[in-house]
Amino acid sequence: MFKILVVEDDAALNRSVCAFLRQNGFNALGCTDAQEAYDAMYGGDIFDLIISDIMMPVTDGFEFAETVRGLDSEIPILFMTARGDLDSKRRGFRAGADDYMVKPIDLDELLLRVSALLRRAGIAANKRLTLGELTLDAEEHTAYLSGEEVPLTVREFNLLYKLLSYPRKAFTRSQLMDEFWDSASASGPRAVDVYITKLREKFSGCDEFKIVTVHGLGYKAVTK
Repeated sequence: MFKILVVEDDAALNRSVCAFLRQNGFNALGCTDAQEAYDAMYGGDIFDLIISDIMMPVTDGFEFAETVRGLDSEIPILFMTARGDLDSKRRGFRAGADDYMVKPIDLDELLLRVSALLRRAGIAANKRLTLGELTLDAEEHTAYLSGEEVPLTVREFNLLYKLLSYPRKAFTRSQLMDEFWDSASASGPRAVDVYITKLREKFSGCDEFKIVTVHGLGYKAVTK
């Protein structure tokens, strides 16, 4: 059974989220602040995923995520917060978040996102993603189609691996820029378009997926 840590200082919401997760087959533990979460995480409990608020007393969610990410680069972190502005989202992803939900949250959507993050974590642990005749090897940073290597740059590989790890999830150009371009880069968000065009060309003969443009937003991968 997957174990999920819920860090939320609103006690009623904390209880609701934990109860909902338990009803859907997860083992959920609620903490009301970062220190309580640290005690749970490093006192012997092993968690598969963290759901965290941002606006918490003493240690906010950004600092909490940065600390966790410095100790564990793999555990999925989902922010659940009232801060829906782009700057907060950008800071959240840079702090180490894998996903971001704005309150008030829909619990059914939360369940979908949790399931997707846990699936992605399983892929990361295996270091390999396979779709039919297509295999992406994260350790080699190499793509194979029907046993033949498809030459990719590191950034092309990372973009494709990200999209295919979250099928049908749309990513904005800014999200992809924040993750795969250096903060000092002079490139604008449209640089993502250039890389997507290259990926489409290189995998034009692959029937396992398509990279679809989400107009006004960015891109998503649609798999068979």
